[in-house]
Amino acid sequence: MITSIIAIVLVLGGLIFFHELGHFAVARVFGMGVKAFSLGFGPKLAGFTSGKTEYKLAAIPLGGYVALAGEQGEEETDFADEELFANRPAWQRLCVVAAGPFFNFLLAFLIYWFLALAQGQAIILPLVGGVLPDSPAASAGFQKDDLITSIDGNPIASWSEMVQSIQTAEGQLLTVVVNRGEAHITLHVTPEVQTHKNIFGEPVTVPMVGINMSGQFRYEETEGSGLTIALMHTWHQSQQVVKGFISIIERLIPVEMVGGPIMLAQMVSHSAQNGVYELLAMMALISVNLAIINLLPIPVLDGGHILFFTLEIIFRRPLNEKWKGLSMRFGLLILLLLMGLAIFNDVRRLLS
Repeated sequence: MITSIIAIVLVLGGLIFFHELGHFAVARVFGMGVKAFSLGFGPKLAGFTSGKTEYKLAAIPLGGYVALAGEQGEEETDFADEELFANRPAWQRLCVVAAGPFFNFLLAFLIYWFLALAQGQAIILPLVGGVLPDSPAASAGFQKDDLITSIDGNPIASWSEMVQSIQTAEGQLLTVVVNRGEAHITLHVTPEVQTHKNIFGEPVTVPMVGINMSGQFRYEETEGSGLTIALMHTWHQSQQVVKGFISIIERLIPVEMVGGPIMLAQMVSHSAQNGVYELLAMMALISVNLAIINLLPIPVLDGGHILFFTLEIIFRRPLNEKWKGLSMRFGLLILLLLMGLAIFNDVRRLLS
Protein backbone atom coordinates (compact mmCIF):
# COMPACT_ATOMS: atom_id res chain seq x y z
CA MET A 1 0.00 0.00 0.00
CA ILE A 2 2.78 2.43 0.99
CA THR A 3 4.71 1.55 -2.18
CA SER A 4 1.66 2.25 -4.34
CA ILE A 5 1.05 5.64 -2.71
CA ILE A 6 4.70 6.63 -3.19
CA ALA A 7 4.57 5.49 -6.83
CA ILE A 8 1.38 7.49 -7.49
CA VAL A 9 2.86 10.65 -5.95
CA LEU A 10 6.18 10.30 -7.80
CA VAL A 11 4.64 9.50 -11.19
CA LEU A 12 1.74 11.95 -11.30
CA GLY A 13 3.66 14.68 -9.46
CA GLY A 14 6.74 14.11 -11.60
CA LEU A 15 4.77 14.33 -14.84
CA ILE A 16 3.19 17.67 -13.96
CA PHE A 17 6.49 18.99 -12.59
CA PHE A 18 8.31 18.09 -15.81
CA HIS A 19 5.52 19.80 -17.78
CA GLU A 20 5.98 23.01 -15.78
CA LEU A 21 9.75 22.69 -16.15
CA GLY A 22 9.25 23.06 -19.90
CA HIS A 23 7.42 26.36 -19.46
CA PHE A 24 10.10 27.56 -17.03
CA ALA A 25 13.10 26.60 -19.16
CA VAL A 26 11.86 28.25 -22.38
CA ALA A 27 10.72 31.38 -20.52
CA ARG A 28 14.22 31.75 -19.11
CA VAL A 29 15.80 31.16 -22.53
CA PHE A 30 13.80 34.13 -23.86
CA GLY A 31 14.75 36.26 -20.87
CA MET A 32 11.24 36.43 -19.41
CA GLY A 33 10.84 37.10 -15.71
CA VAL A 34 9.79 34.20 -13.49
CA LYS A 35 8.35 35.10 -10.10
CA ALA A 36 8.14 31.57 -8.70
CA PHE A 37 8.88 27.98 -9.61
CA SER A 38 7.23 25.57 -7.20
CA LEU A 39 7.61 21.84 -6.73
CA GLY A 40 4.17 20.95 -5.38
CA PHE A 41 1.15 23.02 -4.33
CA GLY A 42 -0.12 24.46 -1.09
CA PRO A 43 1.82 25.82 1.89
CA LYS A 44 5.54 26.39 1.41
CA LEU A 45 7.78 23.90 3.23
CA ALA A 46 11.19 25.17 2.12
CA GLY A 47 12.74 27.32 -0.54
CA PHE A 48 15.24 29.94 -1.58
CA THR A 49 15.43 32.95 -3.86
CA SER A 50 17.90 33.25 -6.71
CA GLY A 51 17.86 36.49 -8.63
CA LYS A 52 14.23 37.50 -8.93
CA THR A 53 12.85 33.95 -8.81
CA GLU A 54 11.64 32.12 -5.72
CA TYR A 55 12.21 28.36 -5.83
CA LYS A 56 10.12 26.47 -3.31
CA LEU A 57 8.97 23.07 -2.13
CA ALA A 58 5.26 22.94 -1.25
CA ALA A 59 3.26 20.60 0.95
CA ILE A 60 1.22 18.81 -1.73
CA PRO A 61 3.73 17.03 -4.02
CA LEU A 62 1.32 16.46 -6.94
CA GLY A 63 2.90 18.60 -9.63
CA GLY A 64 4.02 22.20 -9.50
CA TYR A 65 3.59 25.56 -11.18
CA VAL A 66 5.46 28.45 -12.76
CA ALA A 67 4.42 32.05 -12.09
CA LEU A 68 5.59 34.25 -14.98
CA ALA A 69 5.98 37.99 -14.54
CA GLY A 70 3.18 39.88 -16.27
CA GLU A 71 1.45 36.68 -17.33
CA GLN A 72 -1.99 38.29 -17.13
CA GLY A 73 -0.83 41.72 -18.28
CA GLU A 74 -0.53 43.02 -14.71
CA GLU A 75 2.13 45.54 -13.67
CA GLU A 76 5.27 44.22 -12.00
CA THR A 77 7.53 46.54 -9.99
CA ASP A 78 10.37 44.01 -9.64
CA PHE A 79 10.71 43.28 -13.35
CA ALA A 80 11.58 45.42 -16.36
CA ASP A 81 8.94 45.88 -19.06
CA GLU A 82 10.86 43.70 -21.52
CA GLU A 83 10.82 40.83 -18.98
CA LEU A 84 7.02 40.71 -18.79
CA PHE A 85 5.34 37.80 -20.54
CA ALA A 86 2.56 39.96 -22.00
CA ASN A 87 5.10 42.34 -23.57
CA ARG A 88 7.00 39.66 -25.50
CA PRO A 89 6.30 38.79 -29.17
CA ALA A 90 3.44 36.37 -29.74
CA TRP A 91 5.75 33.71 -31.19
CA GLN A 92 7.82 33.69 -28.00
CA ARG A 93 4.71 33.37 -25.82
CA LEU A 94 3.55 30.54 -28.06
CA CYS A 95 6.88 28.73 -27.60
CA VAL A 96 6.69 29.08 -23.81
CA VAL A 97 3.18 27.63 -23.72
CA ALA A 98 4.00 24.81 -26.17
CA ALA A 99 7.10 23.86 -24.18
CA GLY A 100 4.99 22.16 -21.48
CA PRO A 101 3.45 19.52 -23.77
CA PHE A 102 6.76 19.23 -25.65
CA PHE A 103 8.56 18.36 -22.42
CA ASN A 104 5.97 15.64 -21.75
CA PHE A 105 6.69 14.15 -25.19
CA LEU A 106 10.41 14.49 -24.42
CA LEU A 107 10.01 12.70 -21.08
CA ALA A 108 8.17 9.81 -22.75
CA PHE A 109 10.91 9.57 -25.39
CA LEU A 110 13.65 9.53 -22.73
CA ILE A 111 11.85 6.81 -20.74
CA TYR A 112 11.35 4.64 -23.84
CA TRP A 113 15.01 5.18 -24.74
CA PHE A 114 16.11 4.06 -21.27
CA LEU A 115 13.82 1.02 -21.41
CA ALA A 116 15.14 0.10 -24.87
CA LEU A 117 18.70 0.17 -23.53
CA ALA A 118 17.86 -1.59 -20.26
CA GLN A 119 15.37 -4.20 -21.44
CA GLY A 120 14.98 -4.10 -25.20
CA GLN A 121 11.95 -3.35 -27.35
CA ALA A 122 8.62 -3.24 -25.52
CA ILE A 123 5.87 -5.36 -27.10
CA ILE A 124 2.28 -4.83 -25.91
CA LEU A 125 0.88 -8.22 -24.90
CA PRO A 126 -2.37 -9.47 -26.52
CA LEU A 127 -3.84 -9.57 -23.02
CA VAL A 128 -7.50 -8.65 -22.50
CA GLY A 129 -7.75 -5.73 -20.10
CA GLY A 130 -11.54 -5.53 -20.20
CA VAL A 131 -14.60 -6.74 -22.13
CA LEU A 132 -17.29 -4.31 -23.25
CA PRO A 133 -20.80 -5.34 -22.22
CA ASP A 134 -23.15 -6.57 -24.97
CA SER A 135 -20.22 -6.92 -27.37
CA PRO A 136 -19.28 -9.89 -29.60
CA ALA A 137 -16.42 -10.65 -27.19
CA ALA A 138 -18.81 -10.76 -24.23
CA SER A 139 -21.15 -13.11 -26.11
CA ALA A 140 -18.23 -15.34 -27.12
CA GLY A 141 -17.09 -15.72 -23.50
CA PHE A 142 -13.94 -13.58 -23.39
CA GLN A 143 -12.81 -12.62 -19.90
CA LYS A 144 -10.44 -10.08 -18.40
CA ASP A 145 -6.81 -11.34 -18.32
CA ASP A 146 -7.34 -13.80 -21.20
CA LEU A 147 -4.06 -14.04 -23.14
CA ILE A 148 -4.75 -14.45 -26.87
CA THR A 149 -2.29 -16.93 -28.38
CA SER A 150 -3.69 -17.58 -31.87
CA ILE A 151 -6.41 -16.52 -34.30
CA ASP A 152 -7.53 -18.97 -37.01
CA GLY A 153 -4.40 -21.02 -36.35
CA ASN A 154 -2.01 -18.08 -36.77
CA PRO A 155 0.18 -17.40 -33.71
CA ILE A 156 -0.44 -14.04 -32.03
CA ALA A 157 2.48 -12.50 -30.14
CA SER A 158 1.44 -8.86 -29.76
CA TRP A 159 -1.61 -6.64 -29.49
CA SER A 160 -0.92 -5.10 -32.92
CA GLU A 161 -0.89 -8.57 -34.55
CA MET A 162 -4.25 -9.32 -32.93
CA VAL A 163 -5.76 -6.04 -34.17
CA GLN A 164 -4.49 -6.70 -37.69
CA SER A 165 -6.02 -10.20 -37.70
CA ILE A 166 -9.41 -8.83 -36.60
CA GLN A 167 -9.34 -6.05 -39.20
CA THR A 168 -8.44 -8.38 -42.07
CA ALA A 169 -11.21 -10.81 -41.11
CA GLU A 170 -13.84 -8.36 -42.46
CA GLY A 171 -16.57 -9.62 -40.13
CA GLN A 172 -15.94 -13.36 -40.67
CA LEU A 173 -16.10 -15.91 -37.83
CA LEU A 174 -12.76 -16.13 -35.99
CA THR A 175 -11.43 -19.05 -33.97
CA VAL A 176 -9.46 -17.60 -31.08
CA VAL A 177 -7.33 -19.59 -28.63
CA VAL A 178 -6.67 -17.96 -25.24
CA ASN A 179 -4.72 -18.92 -22.17
CA ARG A 180 -6.89 -18.53 -19.08
CA GLY A 181 -4.81 -19.43 -16.08
CA GLU A 182 -3.51 -22.94 -16.77
CA ALA A 183 -6.25 -23.72 -19.31
CA HIS A 184 -6.16 -23.32 -23.11
CA ILE A 185 -9.63 -22.33 -24.29
CA THR A 186 -10.98 -22.02 -27.82
CA LEU A 187 -13.51 -19.26 -28.43
CA HIS A 188 -15.46 -18.33 -31.56
CA VAL A 189 -16.25 -14.70 -32.24
CA THR A 190 -17.55 -12.74 -35.22
CA PRO A 191 -16.35 -9.11 -35.27
CA GLU A 192 -19.16 -6.60 -35.50
CA VAL A 193 -18.55 -4.38 -38.52
CA GLN A 194 -19.61 -0.87 -37.57
CA THR A 195 -19.95 2.00 -39.99
CA HIS A 196 -19.27 5.48 -38.73
CA LYS A 197 -18.33 8.83 -40.13
CA ASN A 198 -14.84 10.03 -39.36
CA ILE A 199 -14.02 13.61 -38.32
CA PHE A 200 -14.06 14.57 -42.02
CA GLY A 201 -17.57 13.20 -42.52
CA GLU A 202 -16.36 10.20 -44.54
CA PRO A 203 -17.94 6.76 -43.89
CA VAL A 204 -15.51 4.20 -42.46
CA THR A 205 -16.07 0.57 -41.49
CA VAL A 206 -14.41 -0.79 -38.37
CA PRO A 207 -14.60 -4.47 -37.32
CA MET A 208 -14.77 -4.65 -33.52
CA VAL A 209 -14.99 -7.49 -31.01
CA GLY A 210 -15.22 -5.31 -27.89
CA ILE A 211 -12.03 -5.85 -25.85
CA ASN A 212 -9.56 -3.37 -24.34
CA MET A 213 -5.83 -3.80 -23.96
CA SER A 214 -4.31 -4.35 -20.53
CA GLY A 215 -1.24 -2.23 -21.27
CA GLN A 216 1.18 -4.95 -20.10
CA PHE A 217 4.43 -5.48 -22.00
CA ARG A 218 7.12 -8.02 -22.73
CA TYR A 219 10.56 -7.06 -23.97
CA GLU A 220 12.75 -8.25 -26.83
CA GLU A 221 16.46 -7.57 -27.11
CA THR A 222 17.23 -4.66 -29.41
CA GLU A 223 20.22 -3.68 -31.50
CA GLY A 224 21.87 -0.28 -31.69
CA SER A 225 21.34 2.77 -29.49
CA GLY A 226 17.58 2.36 -29.02
CA LEU A 227 16.86 5.91 -30.24
CA THR A 228 14.79 4.69 -33.20
CA ILE A 229 12.75 2.39 -30.98
CA ALA A 230 12.16 5.20 -28.46
CA LEU A 231 11.01 7.54 -31.23
CA MET A 232 8.73 4.86 -32.73
CA HIS A 233 7.16 4.09 -29.34
CA THR A 234 6.52 7.76 -28.61
CA TRP A 235 4.96 8.25 -32.05
CA HIS A 236 2.91 5.05 -31.81
CA GLN A 237 1.53 5.90 -28.38
CA SER A 238 0.69 9.42 -29.59
CA GLN A 239 -1.23 7.95 -32.51
CA GLN A 240 -3.13 5.60 -30.20
CA VAL A 241 -4.13 8.45 -27.87
CA VAL A 242 -5.35 10.59 -30.78
CA LYS A 243 -7.27 7.62 -32.22
CA GLY A 244 -8.81 7.09 -28.81
CA PHE A 245 -10.07 10.69 -28.67
CA ILE A 246 -11.46 10.40 -32.20
CA SER A 247 -13.15 7.10 -31.33
CA ILE A 248 -14.87 8.72 -28.35
CA ILE A 249 -16.08 11.59 -30.55
CA GLU A 250 -17.32 9.12 -33.18
CA ARG A 251 -18.98 7.02 -30.43
CA LEU A 252 -16.84 3.99 -31.30
CA ILE A 253 -15.76 3.98 -27.65
CA PRO A 254 -18.51 4.71 -25.12
CA VAL A 255 -17.94 7.72 -22.85
CA GLU A 256 -18.32 5.32 -19.91
CA MET A 257 -14.78 4.12 -20.71
CA VAL A 258 -13.30 7.57 -20.05
CA GLY A 259 -11.24 7.54 -16.86
CA GLY A 260 -10.03 10.19 -14.46
CA PRO A 261 -7.54 10.58 -11.60
CA ILE A 262 -8.77 7.52 -9.70
CA MET A 263 -8.32 5.32 -12.76
CA LEU A 264 -4.86 6.80 -13.35
CA ALA A 265 -3.90 6.10 -9.75
CA GLN A 266 -5.09 2.50 -10.09
CA MET A 267 -3.07 2.01 -13.28
CA VAL A 268 0.07 3.44 -11.66
CA SER A 269 -0.45 1.30 -8.54
CA HIS A 270 -0.88 -1.85 -10.64
CA SER A 271 2.24 -1.07 -12.67
CA ALA A 272 4.27 -0.41 -9.51
CA GLN A 273 3.44 -3.91 -8.27
CA ASN A 274 4.94 -5.35 -11.47
CA GLY A 275 8.31 -3.62 -11.09
CA VAL A 276 10.17 -0.43 -11.90
CA TYR A 277 10.35 -1.01 -15.66
CA GLU A 278 6.60 -1.44 -16.05
CA LEU A 279 6.03 1.60 -13.83
CA LEU A 280 8.31 3.65 -16.10
CA ALA A 281 6.46 2.39 -19.20
CA MET A 282 3.15 3.47 -17.62
CA MET A 283 4.68 6.85 -16.75
CA ALA A 284 5.69 7.32 -20.40
CA LEU A 285 2.18 6.41 -21.59
CA ILE A 286 0.53 8.86 -19.18
CA SER A 287 3.06 11.54 -20.18
CA VAL A 288 1.99 11.20 -23.83
CA ASN A 289 -1.66 11.42 -22.75
CA LEU A 290 -0.94 14.54 -20.70
CA ALA A 291 0.86 16.17 -23.64
CA ILE A 292 -1.97 15.55 -26.09
CA ILE A 293 -4.71 16.55 -23.65
CA ASN A 294 -2.91 19.84 -23.04
CA LEU A 295 -2.67 20.41 -26.80
CA LEU A 296 -6.45 20.25 -27.26
CA PRO A 297 -7.61 23.68 -28.54
CA ILE A 298 -9.69 24.35 -25.43
CA PRO A 299 -9.19 27.76 -23.81
CA VAL A 300 -7.49 27.47 -20.36
CA LEU A 301 -5.43 24.54 -21.68
CA ASP A 302 -2.06 25.05 -23.38
CA GLY A 303 -3.67 24.21 -26.71
CA GLY A 304 -6.17 27.04 -26.30
CA HIS A 305 -3.38 29.54 -25.61
CA ILE A 306 -1.45 28.21 -28.61
CA LEU A 307 -4.55 28.85 -30.73
CA PHE A 308 -4.85 32.41 -29.38
CA PHE A 309 -1.20 33.23 -30.05
CA THR A 310 -1.37 31.65 -33.52
CA LEU A 311 -4.35 33.88 -34.39
CA GLU A 312 -2.47 36.87 -33.01
CA ILE A 313 0.48 36.06 -35.27
CA ILE A 314 -1.77 35.62 -38.32
CA PHE A 315 -3.79 38.82 -37.80
CA ARG A 316 -0.80 40.76 -36.41
CA ARG A 317 -2.74 42.20 -33.49
CA PRO A 318 -3.86 41.03 -30.04
CA LEU A 319 -7.22 39.35 -29.79
CA ASN A 320 -10.21 41.17 -28.34
CA GLU A 321 -9.94 40.83 -24.56
CA LYS A 322 -13.72 40.54 -24.07
CA TRP A 323 -13.98 37.71 -26.60
CA LYS A 324 -10.90 36.10 -25.09
CA GLY A 325 -12.39 36.26 -21.59
CA LEU A 326 -15.67 34.72 -22.73
CA SER A 327 -13.90 31.89 -24.53
CA MET A 328 -11.77 31.23 -21.43
CA ARG A 329 -14.89 30.89 -19.27
CA PHE A 330 -16.47 28.61 -21.88
CA GLY A 331 -13.29 26.53 -22.02
CA LEU A 332 -13.23 26.26 -18.23
CA LEU A 333 -16.83 25.03 -18.29
CA ILE A 334 -15.97 22.36 -20.87
CA LEU A 335 -12.95 21.28 -18.84
CA LEU A 336 -14.99 21.03 -15.63
CA LEU A 337 -17.66 18.97 -17.41
CA LEU A 338 -15.03 16.58 -18.79
CA MET A 339 -13.37 16.27 -15.38
CA GLY A 340 -16.78 15.67 -13.80
CA LEU A 341 -17.55 12.93 -16.33
CA ALA A 342 -14.18 11.25 -15.74
CA ILE A 343 -14.55 11.33 -11.93
CA PHE A 344 -18.16 10.10 -12.18
CA ASN A 345 -17.00 7.14 -14.28
CA ASP A 346 -14.20 6.44 -11.78
CA VAL A 347 -16.62 6.39 -8.84
CA ARG A 348 -19.15 4.28 -10.77
CA ARG A 349 -16.46 1.69 -11.54
CA LEU A 350 -15.40 1.60 -7.88
CA LEU A 351 -18.97 1.11 -6.67
CA SER A 352 -19.69 -1.58 -9.25
